[in-house]
Amino acid sequence: MSKMSKEEKKNRKKVKPGRLAKRDALVGIAFISPWIVGVLAFLAYPLAQSFWYALNNIRPTPLGMKFTYVGYGNFTELLMATPEFPTTLIEYVVSTIISVPIIVVFALIIAIMLNQDVKGKGFFRLIFFLPVIIVSGPILGMLNGDGAGSITAIDIQAITDAIKEVLPSAFAEPISELFENMITILWYSGVQILIFLSSLQKIDRAMYEAAKIDGGSGWECFWKITLPTIKPMILLNCVYTIIFISNNDQNSIIELIKVSMFSGTQEKGYGFASAMAWLYSVVVLLIVALFAVLFLAKKDVYAKQVKKAKKARKKELREIKRVGRRSARHAKKRERENRKAGK
Repeated sequence: MSKMSKEEKKNRKKVKPGRLAKRDALVGIAFISPWIVGVLAFLAYPLAQSFWYALNNIRPTPLGMKFTYVGYGNFTELLMATPEFPTTLIEYVVSTIISVPIIVVFALIIAIMLNQDVKGKGFFRLIFFLPVIIVSGPILGMLNGDGAGSITAIDIQAITDAIKEVLPSAFAEPISELFENMITILWYSGVQILIFLSSLQKIDRAMYEAAKIDGGSGWECFWKITLPTIKPMILLNCVYTIIFISNNDQNSIIELIKVSMFSGTQEKGYGFASAMAWLYSVVVLLIVALFAVLFLAKKDVYAKQVKKAKKARKKELREIKRVGRRSARHAKKRERENRKAGK
């Protein structure tokens, strides 16, 4: 029993990292150090400054900016006295929740097609990624203004009327806008296609061969092999799509923030626009959290079993120690009794 406890104590001692592990850790820190410096220099301070702006009413004067502390007055006025912002925010949330799955599913379908052994797949990949480089900013606004972002052959009003017969107007309008801007939405899928392509190419082909030998169809291989393997990439693409849509120049909430920022009225200004931006950021984070809950990878069943076995082993070792201590106490007690009886 004593030997076992000594071995356990040796195994429980923390092993200090060797030189190779330290070197790898330093290399990792060196790689992420530019990101850490960038966050501290260009993100942390602007975030704190923006939050301070949101708590003040800021007025430009010849002597500089005049700050008047109003606490949460900007947020209260934004939600109570500015009806266009909550309405636009609700429309954005519904539109984003509908658009993100469509963009991600479309990107996955195109990625699976481009991953096949077809001629000229490099050219097709270039075609799907080219809009990401060309169609951005003012160019996208010009194309949408000329009607290039919608399919003119589709009768949008007929689709809207048909949807309103089935769904409430709160859901019918975003879906009809989705059909109206179908081309623009599909333009957003270039990066997602490349991410899915990289993940599909890393799947071991032997897994598909083994599944086909066991009689698995292509549909079963997709649901049992492809989809579980690329599930982390689905979450990544969802987050990327949400952020891209949220920061797009065509977003009406971004326009509201810009208008409020440069407004000359006494109620609005930098403080009011900062409060609007913070509320908007919270809503975006909630949408990201929603998709993270839906697509976050669950723990493997085997890992759960291993963890459960480790807990059972620890419990067994504690029980063995307890029995050993009890036996040692009884042995000492009997030894004392024998000594007394010998006397």
